[in-house]
Amino acid sequence: MDRKLNSPPQLPSKPSSQSLRLTGPSDRKSHRALQLSKRHSHDDMLLLPQLGGSPSPCGLLDDSLCSTSDTLASHRHWRIPKLVQRINSIYCTKRGKKRLKKLSMSNIETASLRDDNSESESDSDDRFKAHTQRLLKLQSILRRAPSYRTLELQLIEWQERELFEYFVVISLKKKPSKNSYSPEVTYQFPKLERPTKQMREAEQRLKAIPQFCYPDAKDWSPVSEYASETFSFMLTGEDGSRRFGYCRRLLPSGKGPRLPEVYCVISRLGCFDLFSTILDEVERRRGISAALVYPFMRSLMESPFPAPGKTIKVKTFLPGAGNEVIELRRPTDSRLEHVDFDSLFSCLSVRQVIRVFASLLLERRVIFVADKLSTLSSCIHAVVALLYPFSWQHTFIPVLPGSMVDIVCCPTPFLVGLLSSSMPKLKELPVEEALMVDLGTDRFIRQMDDEASLLPRKLQSALEQALEQRNDIINQDSDSESDEEYNSLNSLVSEAFIRFFLETIGHYSLFLTQNERGERIFQREAFRKSVASKSIRRFLGVFMESQMFAGFIQDRELRKCRAKGLFEQRVDQYLEELPDTEQSGVNKFLKGLGSKMKFLHKKS
Repeated sequence: MDRKLNSPPQLPSKPSSQSLRLTGPSDRKSHRALQLSKRHSHDDMLLLPQLGGSPSPCGLLDDSLCSTSDTLASHRHWRIPKLVQRINSIYCTKRGKKRLKKLSMSNIETASLRDDNSESESDSDDRFKAHTQRLLKLQSILRRAPSYRTLELQLIEWQERELFEYFVVISLKKKPSKNSYSPEVTYQFPKLERPTKQMREAEQRLKAIPQFCYPDAKDWSPVSEYASETFSFMLTGEDGSRRFGYCRRLLPSGKGPRLPEVYCVISRLGCFDLFSTILDEVERRRGISAALVYPFMRSLMESPFPAPGKTIKVKTFLPGAGNEVIELRRPTDSRLEHVDFDSLFSCLSVRQVIRVFASLLLERRVIFVADKLSTLSSCIHAVVALLYPFSWQHTFIPVLPGSMVDIVCCPTPFLVGLLSSSMPKLKELPVEEALMVDLGTDRFIRQMDDEASLLPRKLQSALEQALEQRNDIINQDSDSESDEEYNSLNSLVSEAFIRFFLETIGHYSLFLTQNERGERIFQREAFRKSVASKSIRRFLGVFMESQMFAGFIQDRELRKCRAKGLFEQRVDQYLEELPDTEQSGVNKFLKGLGSKMKFLHKKS
């Protein structure tokens, strides 16, 4: 049993085109220099996972890969925003002083999981049993779950792609001899031509799009007034390729009752704000004439996808206004450009958000329920963004069509959104243990009753305090314009959760060692047992068995050079905070571990 509990979840090996050979010195003469200049990471992934997939490529373009010549001096000159300092002070007050403890080869090899969790006076037998049951349950789920790719290396390929692949208009058509409607594609650009394998796959995707544009088709009848809605969905191919659907549902101009249309852009690129700007222009033109929409989308098809911080200009013509130039710009940090935390916190209290976050960390099944498509879409994307720098590796469907609701019977982890109109059908299904969240009433329709105790108590308290005081922290005086720009709800929420991960796994890079073959190996047990807090070690005992953690570490074991992501910057700053006594204890252990690995290699 111990062997099963301590073995990491297995991820698939990378295709030969994605395999990497890691090079670099095998000794650790200077721990500081190595931790900062030789750590390999992949961090600015946009947190938009999909049905059985890994994060969207959009965020990968945020950071060009760099050489490993970063020096300690460059990191020390980073300026930490005031907002981040305020969040850090809350965590420091709650957690106590010591974070890492002294290690030896003997206590790493002989200490058992139970020893770690029975020393604290606050630990009860019931809590330990619950912890063990969660660990075994997670292992059982992961054995049944498929594995997904976690390493993305097609940066240049994606950057050179066109802005989008398809633009479609979906309308409701009355069914023959029935008083109901079904969604159909009434316009498509560009048209599919050659009957190749790729075209056949594209046809299959196009057949699925209407269901996602109208998951509530059976509930519709003609209306005279309707406020337009914006939402998104994701499609995943059998090969793991991902497409994002950005939709604007609106009522065509006219008189009397009529049915809405959905204008949908299909792209490989996950950047919600940019495509929302495009849909704003689509709606403006549709208000004049549908004929003005199509030339605009054709001109966009010929435009490149802008790099972070860059702007592209699209020339268009509009009757009455003449020639126009529309600017599409991506922010320098596009990690959160698809996220609206304000919508999430307007629907759920801080305490409920943290409990949902804890359930996702342990890769449980989570169902969101809401009345509106836009509410589902914005809230479910926001809660996934809380997982950064990790990414949801399992089934992810922000808006699940009613015809596909039986997916919730899946025994493996999932995160899905359902419209309230699907609830009667959902209640008839044999759903396994799941957290069911009602966004309209801020309550859990169904839960497992342990959500409040999944996270380390002190860190959960710090996270809750930072989020409860979000307005006060944002509104405090700042020293510079850059601080003012950073003082936003999105920045605060993201940094509060990043700090949670720094307190739990921020020392991971200290335990990436290199063997005689030049391969980087993560020392799992040493990493976990180096944490001074028993409650954090208990949490890591569960979290380290997740696909999220396995993918995070696998990326860092295989990656040859690091991306300058926000999380890695915060890791470097966090390690600078550690007292020298804690650092030296880790160094001494790693030196002994390295000697033992060399001996075993020679012996074999």
